[in-house]
Amino acid sequence: MDERVEKSHGLILILDFGSQYSHLIARRVRDASVFCELVAHDISAEKIKALNPKGLILSGGPASVYEKDAPHLSPGVLDLEIPVLGICYGLQEITRTLGGSVVAHEKKEYGYAQLTVSSLGKEALFIDLEDDFSVWMSHGDKIDQLPEGFVDCGTTANTEHAAVANVDRKIYGLQFHPEVTHTKFGTHILSNFVHEICHCVGDWSMKNFIEEATEEIRKMVGGERVIGAVSGGVDSTVAAVLMKKAIGDQFQAVFVNNGVLRKDEDTEVQNRMRDKCGVHLTYVDASEEFLAKLAGVTEPETKRKIIGNTFIEIFEREAKASGAKFLLQVCPHRPA
Repeated sequence: MDERVEKSHGLILILDFGSQYSHLIARRVRDASVFCELVAHDISAEKIKALNPKGLILSGGPASVYEKDAPHLSPGVLDLEIPVLGICYGLQEITRTLGGSVVAHEKKEYGYAQLTVSSLGKEALFIDLEDDFSVWMSHGDKIDQLPEGFVDCGTTANTEHAAVANVDRKIYGLQFHPEVTHTKFGTHILSNFVHEICHCVGDWSMKNFIEEATEEIRKMVGGERVIGAVSGGVDSTVAAVLMKKAIGDQFQAVFVNNGVLRKDEDTEVQNRMRDKCGVHLTYVDASEEFLAKLAGVTEPETKRKIIGNTFIEIFEREAKASGAKFLLQVCPHRPA
């Protein structure tokens, strides 16, 4: 399903380094009518190449690139000859990977700063923007030395390398956050990256995605049945509604009561899925089975494993009884 969308509209991959703003980056890219997906930061170069994206965005993150166990790119990602934009931590990871240096900033920055754009910047990320405008900073480290081939295209009073570029390799970096509304022209900067640098067409919309996804589901499933677990959360509910739209009652949702739900949650989920969403739902009250296995167990990790394993056993029973040939699996991140 995703491959069809990627081929017809182009794809931007957002490599998530743990930023609280990662989903906001995705929102801004989609607002620019470009299809994107959020993936793990350590997705392999081989998998990226197979997905054939038009560009990569490296998110911010709370770590420091020089710390032990800090998250890093997989080898070879920056050698794929794909345009790259690093944001905050993403810029620092580009710097570290390509031989520059990152150090602790003597003045940690959190808040507004005034960015001054160079003439080079006006030819790349900052096309058609003002020479000076406010941006939002949130970082405790700074670039001490740029990698070979990189030049500055934007500075602030406290950050010499606020925006950098290696134009030949089409690798760019911003120390500030363009995805937040506090940054003036932030959406324009991201739009310049995906349209002017990555050359995305900009013909994608959520409406198109739903139409294309439902058609692809119909072709894949044919007359067979599909089964999938739902929890009542956003991800599984959206997936279930999409399946309902695509194949109707050929899709069977399964909601398992594990005995540790919130008060009345089982009734609320059933009402929402059946009455409001029109999903064909099977409710399995396995609370006694779960609670019997949990009796006397106090160690949290052991409880978690018991609940997980018991859920799998119950769901497998329901799947076998349903005769379904396909399984709906909800996965918020594409695996690395």
